[in-house]
Amino acid sequence: MSPTSHARARRRDRRVYLGGHPVLFGLLAATRGRPVRRLGRTMLVHGTDAYREALTGLPLDRTAEGTTGAAARSALGGDGGVLFDQEGGGHRADRRDLAGGLGTAGVEELRARWQPLLVCRLAPLAEGREVDLVELARELSGTVVCALLGSGADPYGVARAAAEAAAAAVRSHLPGPRRPRAEAAAARAAGRLRDLLGGEAAEDVRAAHRPCPTRHMRGHGVDGALAAMVAVAAVNTTVAALPRAVAWCADAGLWDQAADEALRPALAAELLRVTAASPLLPRVAAADGTVGGCPVRAGDRLLLVARHAADAHRRDPDARDPAEPAVSRLVFGAGAHTCPGARLAAVQLADVLAALAPHRPVVTRARVDRGAALPGWRTLCVRAAS
Repeated sequence: MSPTSHARARRRDRRVYLGGHPVLFGLLAATRGRPVRRLGRTMLVHGTDAYREALTGLPLDRTAEGTTGAAARSALGGDGGVLFDQEGGGHRADRRDLAGGLGTAGVEELRARWQPLLVCRLAPLAEGREVDLVELARELSGTVVCALLGSGADPYGVARAAAEAAAAAVRSHLPGPRRPRAEAAAARAAGRLRDLLGGEAAEDVRAAHRPCPTRHMRGHGVDGALAAMVAVAAVNTTVAALPRAVAWCADAGLWDQAADEALRPALAAELLRVTAASPLLPRVAAADGTVGGCPVRAGDRLLLVARHAADAHRRDPDARDPAEPAVSRLVFGAGAHTCPGARLAAVQLADVLAALAPHRPVVTRARVDRGAALPGWRTLCVRAAS
């Protein structure tokens, strides 16, 4: 690999930001020179220590307008909590339920679902044909969600519905005047996802005997909203991160590291760090405090820039000289609300890299998804190197 190859990878990856959210990410790029910068009642938090302090040392209002929790509760109808908006015992209980499916043993069970799918969907590469990694990521994420929730729904249909629900929720919570039609569209999209997960949740006899740690999430009502939130989070982060990570690996010539079993886990972590599937976390302070030495008042809005906190904008991915885990993991948050799917994301990406490495694929076509909830590709096609 060379500086030139990494520059090529960065240029391509930058397109997902400029194509989907150009004004917002232009503002973030212009203000990243300082760890913390205040613009009125909004604080932009870029620095590693300040980002961690905001998530672990400052009381946050997880139901305030403009936060992830508020958007999720509004769109999914989760009056009893949808994980992102919870605190205390309810949050701990729901995370415990997820832990069984996302811990070491649970992830190994899920691998048994996605590894045969990888073999099948990547077979065209050996024949000189293209593979669209966005379509692959949708099927992978839908398969994982259905297995995790014990749902018999069509995985690809679940993935499509989860992507639509997330995109509609983002549109309904953009800054500016209220958008009644956008909010109604978000509610309809979320309803379709909940109906899909709940209406098709019955498993066949064999699957019914398999333990499912999140089975109580299925169906309608509060539990249905929580299940829908799991689907939205898992699908949208996977579809955003996986194609971008593979594109970076191809453009930067990192297939030797991907082929090395000893280096591959570190490479997966590095690629997740630089692509930062959820690059920006909107939060609201619940009480007065400080972040990065700057005073914060209750009600102040915080824009926590995960990709800058993880040094994704300056430090290239390298499995032989990776960032400290305490830094690379910041793309999954910090503290009690760290993303419970971090292990799953890393293992799944490592398996995808292992399956692709023998082909050393190159990117043949790429089109930005301008309507997605997270920065990503609408199409990302690869073909085996000739």
